[in-house]
Amino acid sequence: MKAAYVTWDGPDPERETVLSAWLAEGIEGAPVRWDDPEADWSEFDAAVVRSPWDYVGRRDEFIDWAWRAEQHTRLLNPASVLAWNTDKTYLKHLGVPTVPTHWSSLALPDWPEYVVKPTVSAGARDTIRTASAEEAAAFAASLEAQGRPIMVQPYVESVEHEGEMSLHYFNGQFSHAVRRTPLLIPGIGDLNDAGAKATLRDPDDDQFDLAEEILGKVAEPLLYARIDLVRMPDGEPVLIELELTEPFLYLDTELEAPGFFARALKEMLA
Repeated sequence: MKAAYVTWDGPDPERETVLSAWLAEGIEGAPVRWDDPEADWSEFDAAVVRSPWDYVGRRDEFIDWAWRAEQHTRLLNPASVLAWNTDKTYLKHLGVPTVPTHWSSLALPDWPEYVVKPTVSAGARDTIRTASAEEAAAFAASLEAQGRPIMVQPYVESVEHEGEMSLHYFNGQFSHAVRRTPLLIPGIGDLNDAGAKATLRDPDDDQFDLAEEILGKVAEPLLYARIDLVRMPDGEPVLIELELTEPFLYLDTELEAPGFFARALKEMLA
């Protein structure tokens, strides 16, 4: 079997780990830039979207590419999932507990701290954390003036001591979970998720139950899913983000994870 590892021109700390694990399972992998005009996607049994981390400013182009590529190979995750998941307005419609979200720069709720970001973003780019409602509203309005829909959330203090819990699933099966350090400091953040520190952790029962419920909301087959949860002040776990497009998978935290990921791909292509 041959699989394209869909990537970008920049660094990707997990690329060689994944390609080696694929090879051990009899899958010949090759890194291919998603926007390479010379790429022939029909040469591959699958194209696995892993690190197209420059898509954010070119989302329409990226989604157009995904639909085209899917006409020539098995795209994982599917183009329909990428189109839905690359705009965080999906949080409105999942029907699961999420971090409270305000979708306009107007009439912000009275929260101690605010996190403001565009609905199309990744790795804390173009994101601000502030205790000032006026600053939050002004930043949100500036994004809206650029034609970029926004979202405003309260800063969840539990990330300071508990962090975000990220549960990873490959082909619908739980692989591993990590506690991720917070990315945001006061001001505008611009850190790629690959730069966050993570520690292997076992999720609590309520976190695992919520992750399973969230995963069940997606009808399409998923090669990978990362479910990022935080705890609200009352202790309730809620979804902060469902990563189905290009999540960093923290494969170095669990010895068996690269092989599990490779076997999941092999099973989906069998």
